[in-house]
Amino acid sequence: MEWREEAIVLGVKRHGETSVIAEVMTRERGRHLGLVRGGRSRKQQPVLQPGNSVEVHWRARLDEHMGTFVLEPVALRAARLMEDGVGLNGIQLVAAHLRLLAERDPHPRLYDGLMVIVDHLDTPDKAAELMLRFEIALLEELGFGLDLERCAATGQRDDLAYVSPKTGRAVSRDAGAPWHDKLLPLPAFLSRQDTGADAASLADAYRMTGYFLARHVFEPRGIAEPASRGSFLAAIDKSRAKLLP
Repeated sequence: MEWREEAIVLGVKRHGETSVIAEVMTRERGRHLGLVRGGRSRKQQPVLQPGNSVEVHWRARLDEHMGTFVLEPVALRAARLMEDGVGLNGIQLVAAHLRLLAERDPHPRLYDGLMVIVDHLDTPDKAAELMLRFEIALLEELGFGLDLERCAATGQRDDLAYVSPKTGRAVSRDAGAPWHDKLLPLPAFLSRQDTGADAASLADAYRMTGYFLARHVFEPRGIAEPASRGSFLAAIDKSRAKLLP
């Protein structure tokens, strides 16, 4: 059994004296593990860094075996990603999110999103919005998609201001007014393409996705929110503060 595919490195674990077990994300085969012989060598270590794109050649006697990887570099981003907290915590966060998926379960939409994120982690404002939209896509891929396009009560598509914490569906400003203190705020940039994402709206959006990730994913599995999520958001805030006069 064997296949070849481009992938993004998510992480590695030591295995024996000289080898590592590499964890990568592929478009067609999802999150996949494989043994890299000599993975701790000086030649292999720079390649096996999170965020790098590699060409993977996987081999195994049987499909259900972990198998071995032979990796060739395609795009080495890791050094750039490690230059600041946004990049460092961002790649850790997106890797943690992808570990919520079953191994070898393909999620091409998330792979495509990952490709965009790793190329923009050195641009904090873009990285913040891309990661937020990745979390929304992740919820959908896990079966807990949010409906942010029309009001759950009236069906209207304009003036959407809230999200129901029970259903994950949008609610218009008028329909939600009597219960506004029990609803989650819906930032305008998520329901209208002509509205930008400022710091306040992004904070509301991350509170929203954090709520649904905790309710549907972290708490049922008995796990905590990744520490890298808070660190990533703190790094975004710090980056913005540097730009203020």
